[in-house]
Amino acid sequence: MKTCSEIFDVRTSGKGTYDLTGKLTALVSRSGVREGTVTVFVKHTSASLVIMENADPDARRDLEEFFERLVPEGTSWFTHTCEGVDDMPSHIRMALTRTSEVIPILQGEMALGTWQGVFLFEHRRAPHHRQIVAMVSGV
Repeated sequence: MKTCSEIFDVRTSGKGTYDLTGKLTALVSRSGVREGTVTVFVKHTSASLVIMENADPDARRDLEEFFERLVPEGTSWFTHTCEGVDDMPSHIRMALTRTSEVIPILQGEMALGTWQGVFLFEHRRAPHHRQIVAMVSGV
């Protein structure tokens, strides 16, 4: 069994989705794993991971708009607002999505669908420095 792991940084410019697929593809390639999994984890409580449409950026913009409407900023009954009006909404958006994903590796490649990509989903307005942990395991 082989394992290969990496922690990499993603600098965001605020809310939005940031494509991680290329970095993960490169890690899988370097690992030499032909059959196994890659596990991806974001080390934060106000950002998450999504596997999403990678061809048309409108799909990701629609996702972002959906979350803006689902968990609006400035909700009067939120008490956790020490870092601003986007503080609690960012935590709720993270809880409604995922902080980790597991993707199968088949024949040395991630088994993503044709139109799938792995994205960091930044929920805060301000730029942030995010850490992603990725681990490849298999044979």
